[in-house]
Amino acid sequence: MTLDTDAVEAIAFDSYGTIVDVNTVEEPLSEHVENPAAVAELWRNRSLQYAMVGNAIEEYHSFYELIRHALKWALDAQGVELDEGRREEILSTYHELAVFDDVREGMERLREAGYDLYVVSNGNEEMLDSMVDHADIGDLLEDTVSADEVERFKPETELYRHAADRIGTPTEELAFAAAGWWDVPGAMHAGMQGVWVNRQDTLWGPYDTEPDLTVETFHDLADEFET
Repeated sequence: MTLDTDAVEAIAFDSYGTIVDVNTVEEPLSEHVENPAAVAELWRNRSLQYAMVGNAIEEYHSFYELIRHALKWALDAQGVELDEGRREEILSTYHELAVFDDVREGMERLREAGYDLYVVSNGNEEMLDSMVDHADIGDLLEDTVSADEVERFKPETELYRHAADRIGTPTEELAFAAAGWWDVPGAMHAGMQGVWVNRQDTLWGPYDTEPDLTVETFHDLADEFET
């Protein structure tokens, strides 16, 4: 499939893994575990699994609560015992994750090209406020949309369609950009044009549907909308 930039009125972005780097948690983990990368991967994957299971069984807790529980699970799975205070210190890293270098300049270019920009995220409002502030992109965004508003996590269709309602733009006139292998097809299933930001140099799918556009950075995305 091919991105139809002429049909796009606004662009929405995922947050964690797309704007900010969730692998930042490896640094505080390294003070307590021998293999911080392995624990970070377990932590991330478990938190996403919790979100998807929550959708399936119609049970909702904020994403911060999910990552809190997922961190404890990941540490337990590696046989690492940390008290609650130390776990909370590691967890707080989510409020100051490293920002990918291309984010601000890429967003600036998209704004200058005439597009309103949004964030649609599983993160709760407090997480999004800190993410936007730490990434220094508040002046570039029109708004953020949180899973808390519908108590459903991506890739549930309801959240993407709620975001379109909040933005005031039909789903087919929205481009959604995310690094998550599960997030882009979720947005496309809801009717949005999907942009996969392949930050980890990984493989797509397999899905029957290909992304409308695959890029490595926000600069690549801006190139498409400036032409």
